[in-house]
Amino acid sequence: MAKRAEKGRQKIEMKLIECEKARVVACSKRKKALLEYAEKLSTRTGAEVGVMLFTTGGKPCSYASTSIDEIADKFFKVKLEDRQRDLDEGKSDLFEVFEELQKETQALEAREKQRTLMYKIMHSGSEIPPNKQMNEQTLAIEMQKEQLKKEIRSAILAELLKIDLNVAPDPEEDESS
Repeated sequence: MAKRAEKGRQKIEMKLIECEKARVVACSKRKKALLEYAEKLSTRTGAEVGVMLFTTGGKPCSYASTSIDEIADKFFKVKLEDRQRDLDEGKSDLFEVFEELQKETQALEAREKQRTLMYKIMHSGSEIPPNKQMNEQTLAIEMQKEQLKKEIRSAILAELLKIDLNVAPDPEEDESS
């Protein structure tokens, strides 16, 4: 015997609704439910709740238990502090390596000055020959430092350009529901 299709709630596959009209209706209903749930959450728990979204038509819509601006400012302040702390903790690796290379460069420069001074004392009036080995070491360190600078720049840019999905709309466009 074949199974009959059951009535009532059925599981809906999570994918983009193809019909634009149906998509707009679903967005409207789900938006209303989401904002009601946010209000209940705020009322029952006392939490500061802020929800911002853009409808399929591009209209901004928001709900906030206090002020959406205050919640967004507080959120971004905490987020910025977290990122700064993460950067401070994560920077140590690249920056420590860079500082070690910087110290090596300074040590090589000090040895070169000492070598130059000793040569001038021992062979006054004659031209100081270049130290090929020291020049090669200095060049290698400079290349490593340049590579580290690129990595540090990339890490900083990646951190600054992180896309945050919790972006507040302009206050003029804010349409509370």
